[in-house]
Amino acid sequence: MATDYRPMWESIGIDLEAHDQILQVLPPTYGEVYLQQENRPAGMEYFDFVVNEIHGLRIQELQEHKANGGKVIGTFCVFVPEEIIRAAGGICIGLCSGIEIGVTQAETVLPRNICPLIKSFMGFKLAKVCPYFESCDMVVGETTCDGKKKAFEILNDYVPVHVLETPQMRREKDKSLWKSELQDFMARVEEITGVKINAESLSRSIKEVNGKRKVLLRLAELRKNNPSPISGKDCLLIEQIAMYDDVDRFTKMVNQLCDELETRVKEGKGVQEPGAPRIIVTGTPMAIPNWKMPHIIEGSGAVIVAEELCTGLRYFENTVMEDGADMEQMVGAIGERYLGINCACFTPNQGRMEKLVSLAKEYKADGIIHCSLAFCDPYMIEANRVEKVLKEQGIPLLKVETDYGQEDSGQLKTRVEAFLEMIR
Repeated sequence: MATDYRPMWESIGIDLEAHDQILQVLPPTYGEVYLQQENRPAGMEYFDFVVNEIHGLRIQELQEHKANGGKVIGTFCVFVPEEIIRAAGGICIGLCSGIEIGVTQAETVLPRNICPLIKSFMGFKLAKVCPYFESCDMVVGETTCDGKKKAFEILNDYVPVHVLETPQMRREKDKSLWKSELQDFMARVEEITGVKINAESLSRSIKEVNGKRKVLLRLAELRKNNPSPISGKDCLLIEQIAMYDDVDRFTKMVNQLCDELETRVKEGKGVQEPGAPRIIVTGTPMAIPNWKMPHIIEGSGAVIVAEELCTGLRYFENTVMEDGADMEQMVGAIGERYLGINCACFTPNQGRMEKLVSLAKEYKADGIIHCSLAFCDPYMIEANRVEKVLKEQGIPLLKVETDYGQEDSGQLKTRVEAFLEMIR
């Protein structure tokens, strides 16, 4: 018999009527996008279960953690070091949302023409529809874009917010600033949790989070095979779940899936038709349940082999050096790892261009699709640099601008199909 989570949701302040709207949208969308795939790995059953219990079992685990004196800290960006939160006994939860819920409430405090991701997370909080948000003792913002930076000032009216000053360049003085920001963040986390971080707890946390990254890297490596043993949609889902699932359990289940995928590779089993175009997706992050573009791309006969996204390679491609002898060295290693993320907030951001070119070769990609959310200035503008570099390298590119609505799905499908026909 299914567990009734409504009393739990009500106890943490969820608007049950508004929350029901999300629960009415998610299952049919998930069923259409994911459960109708053919030749799907059996190991995806766990991740289907996680989505089925997205506002149930995991929220119950968070409430039990809080009841035992633990804290839950929400984040909106891959620049926030999960290692520091875990070292203080906290649970780190990704809060970005990919659906238009609470827009009316969000527009009472935000401009109408603003990035859908910002409007969505603000709407989730104001409409009280997200159990993860309502479970957070503090949320952590960052200055990767002007819209988020100013929105966090407003969000602080509703939940404690700590903002990390994210450098926009990578000079030595920027590295010094970033290290001091991490030290301030560590002090704030210790204050919230009441737990003093030490060298032992930080070292352990670094290894645990690195373990999660390494298993995602193992999954990414398997996608270099042709045919690919798993769909891009399934991999995006796994990468999205990585941001809120229990770290040790998640790492174990992805490893089990990779064992199965290795067998499929040996047997030559793939998820796409022979000769299907191999596509890399890049641009702004795709938060749950923003599966529109991957569904269109793979529904048009292609296979996505890599995501150069924050909900993708940028989240896990680099690990933290584990040889730090003391706290200062470990914080320095954490800072160095996170400053290596190729976010469009950086100027210049040549590393991203070089990464896209190398990924196209490594994954034997036939083309790249650049997806920008409407009003996301950093990525929409940086698409110019991406286009220039890829054109020089002879790598086909399709640039797409969209939002969380479904109204443009037909137009996008037509453009994607034309692009795939061209690269065929």
